[in-house]
Amino acid sequence: MKTKAVRMYGKMDLRLEEFELPSIGDDEILGHIVSDSICLSSYKAAKQGSDHKRVPASIATEPVIIGHEFCGEIVEVGAKWRDDFAPGHKFSIQPALNYKGSLDAPGYSYRYLGGDATYVVIPNEVMEMGCLLDYDGEAYYMGSLSEPMSCIVGTFKAMYHTTPGSYEHSMGIRENGNMALLAGAGPMGLGTIDFAIHADRRPGFLVVTDIDEERLDRLASIYTPEEAASHGVRLVYLNTAEIADVPAHLRSLTDGKGYDDVFVFAPVRPVVEEGDKILGRDGCLNFFAGPTDSSFSAEFNFYNVHYASTHVVGTSGGNTEDMVDSLKLMAAGRVNPVAMITHIGGLDAVVETTKHLPEIPGGKKLIYTNVELELTAIEDFASKADEDPLFKGLADIVAENNGLWSLDAERYLLDHAKKI
Repeated sequence: MKTKAVRMYGKMDLRLEEFELPSIGDDEILGHIVSDSICLSSYKAAKQGSDHKRVPASIATEPVIIGHEFCGEIVEVGAKWRDDFAPGHKFSIQPALNYKGSLDAPGYSYRYLGGDATYVVIPNEVMEMGCLLDYDGEAYYMGSLSEPMSCIVGTFKAMYHTTPGSYEHSMGIRENGNMALLAGAGPMGLGTIDFAIHADRRPGFLVVTDIDEERLDRLASIYTPEEAASHGVRLVYLNTAEIADVPAHLRSLTDGKGYDDVFVFAPVRPVVEEGDKILGRDGCLNFFAGPTDSSFSAEFNFYNVHYASTHVVGTSGGNTEDMVDSLKLMAAGRVNPVAMITHIGGLDAVVETTKHLPEIPGGKKLIYTNVELELTAIEDFASKADEDPLFKGLADIVAENNGLWSLDAERYLLDHAKKI
């Protein structure tokens, strides 16, 4: 079977090509990819090429398919796995396989498996490691968002607090406690707000800070304080741009008690240090942001570490259990991280989008791999409506959904967009 895919041959050498897939073996599965969300990790892999720890040295002659946040349907199942999987079922994949200690991962390491393709061959180790995951939801884009959402699920699990009178740690956020998301108006902050409001264990008070009023206003229209209150969470959005003493102001919102759980979403030293200063007793700071500077550091108050039991954790990605939890929550309609998505494109948009991802504003760039479509911001659909009936239809649909992508928009795109 032929597939079309974006393959990496070297540093920033990405090519959209059509080629023949090998027939699947008895221990393999043929998959049809429908959507892939482009991750900054793919940009980093493209920039580093074979210097990346997950990218093979042989890509110049044996290129790999990029993309690891994907969702699709099973087409054909090898004999070994027919009792576990069936054609027609939707799936997503946990890319961190950890197979026999290897760092190999879909979207980085495989010649025939990656998200930016129409059809792929899923090798035995993916199933062996329990990383081919059933998805029972309707929208493919939700399956693509399960990997970034799993990072948030894992982060909440990694938070911890001490148990008075013992050395045992209580894992997870403080239920009904005070939580702050600093620089939290970006795409991962959006997902964190969604999860904080709708998960089983929730904070009692949640403050989200940023220095961009427009982004905060947009957040407030998506995740309203009224909706949060209906789930027992008092939600406040705060623009800190003009506040002289941010830590003092944030602490005042808690009557001086400080925060049990603080998430830092920007690798910016002053923001990290603000997070430290607002921790309450036994407060946990999660450095969520992934810095590109290997020497990045910030001051941390070790007097409070000793006498107030403050502490810091960091997480990088979620595990398979976290991804399963994400898929279940989305399939059940409890979380809907669609607000992360700000751009839509086809497979033909992947090369330039990946190579220039840090320069493109907004949140997640969602690719539909079976269509031809320039990368387009959702907010620009209406301006293109007169020149293209596809954008007219999409603009009308998203306008009815508070400017957000949706299942109806996905179905319309798949039915009306030009096939690649």
